[in-house]
Amino acid sequence: MSSVVDNLGSILQRHWWLLLLRGLAAIGFGILLFAKPQISLQVLVYLFGLYVLVEGVLGTALAIQARNELDSWGGLLLWGLLGIAVGILAFIKPDVTALALLFYIALWAIATGALEIAVAVRLRQLIDNEWLLILAGLVSIAFGVWLIAQPDKGALAVLWMIGMYAVAFGVLIVIFAFRIRSFVGKITRG
Repeated sequence: MSSVVDNLGSILQRHWWLLLLRGLAAIGFGILLFAKPQISLQVLVYLFGLYVLVEGVLGTALAIQARNELDSWGGLLLWGLLGIAVGILAFIKPDVTALALLFYIALWAIATGALEIAVAVRLRQLIDNEWLLILAGLVSIAFGVWLIAQPDKGALAVLWMIGMYAVAFGVLIVIFAFRIRSFVGKITRG
């Protein structure tokens, strides 16, 4: 267990900037939704597809880079490939219904949240402020559950909620990325 935690910590320390990019992408997505509330459902599908595709590519890249250091890199790869698949599906089938989009977003948010919590629990011995990643995971799961519980609202009706989630999640991930970066600085200086 200790070598898994050390390897995962080492990977995050070297690639903290991928977390930063992920957080900034989420913030950008959320701000765009706030700035353009009249956005059409089709554009929402494309924006979501682009965001999940970028996150999937970043997750896949991280998994591939970590394959020699992390025994459980397959789960990270699966998460990244799932993001890529959902992103591509959004472009291939833009006429997806509002209900299907809600369930795509909800299931993706729940899966992402669970993975973030699992990673944070594994890292708790190695880094400080893992609670930020746990909180980001809980926000993702709560958002996914809320969407499943409120399908009658429709994708456009929950646009503001999607935007708030994306910004809150993105801010937490950006803070976590900078905490990881400062942790790297402490190790290399001390």
